[in-house]
Amino acid sequence: MKNILVVRNDKIGDFMLAWPSFAMLKASLPECRITALVPNYTVALAKACPWIDEVIVDTGKDADKLTQQSLVSKIKKAKFDASINLFSTTYNALLVWKARIPYRLAPATKFAQIFYNRRIKQKRSQSAKPEFEYNLDLIRAFLTDIGQSVVEPKAPYFSFSLDALARQKEKLAQTYKLNKALPWLFVHAGSGGSANNLSIEQYADLVAGIDGDIEVVLTAGPGEEEKAEQLKLALEIRGKGSAVYDKNEGLIDFSCSIACASAFIAGSTGPLHIAAALDVPTVGFFPSKRSATPLRWKPINSDGRHLAFCPPQAQEKSSQEDMSRINVSSVLPTLNPWVADFLN
Repeated sequence: MKNILVVRNDKIGDFMLAWPSFAMLKASLPECRITALVPNYTVALAKACPWIDEVIVDTGKDADKLTQQSLVSKIKKAKFDASINLFSTTYNALLVWKARIPYRLAPATKFAQIFYNRRIKQKRSQSAKPEFEYNLDLIRAFLTDIGQSVVEPKAPYFSFSLDALARQKEKLAQTYKLNKALPWLFVHAGSGGSANNLSIEQYADLVAGIDGDIEVVLTAGPGEEEKAEQLKLALEIRGKGSAVYDKNEGLIDFSCSIACASAFIAGSTGPLHIAAALDVPTVGFFPSKRSATPLRWKPINSDGRHLAFCPPQAQEKSSQEDMSRINVSSVLPTLNPWVADFLN
């Protein structure tokens, strides 16, 4: 098995949680060629991943029939020995089946599983372990099937050279008037349409309550600029200055900026998982709903570099997703001593 297709064609956060899988596959099979099937918006990150040799852009299930046929033809022409669908849908299952890939592995779930010839029961709906561990279990199963020893991966999974970081930090310092001698705390109040997040007032109370002399950088993706500006104003009311970082030169430039942070605070969203892949210390706020808990969407930081909070347990699903139930004044006594190690 030397030519392998790995499918993870959903959101940025989900894709970042697949990086340990790419690392395990390449470390265990160094001679193999790994191709990732990803959507257009994660292509830059896929090309930056050191364990991915080639990238195929997914045209998506809503593309016209001719475009979808062209994608199947491209996959078929690559003559993959195996496909591993970390994310399984009927659309994804049909892609690898129509491409006639001999070995097709995926979680055993719903109707889609009939198109695979190797299936692993995972019961992801139970959220008994982190998403990245479910992904790794599929890679382990594949390696066991082909009689290959498993090499376990280690963080960090994403990095930039010291020179690149120095240049980026200098650029940010000049552009946003940041003091390079102080720790930089990045805060991302947007959600990107994924899990629920804290309110602007909660974030403002949280950041204003963090001890120490720090530079606060408020990050924002497309469409989130207004939210960052609102947070900046709310912090000013509380006597805390900040800079809004809402313009970058793409995902890799944005990632390099995140790598300059001393710590990163966000909800369960793509930037949090990029920060974790870089092993920047992360503080995450998650719903307590079973499918969205801190355990299920645990970032891939190394041990001791991630801290998570969620609302108290409740029977009603609406309450489980109600982030207003997180009491910031109760969070700070736990957060401050933990984050002090990274901000001092």
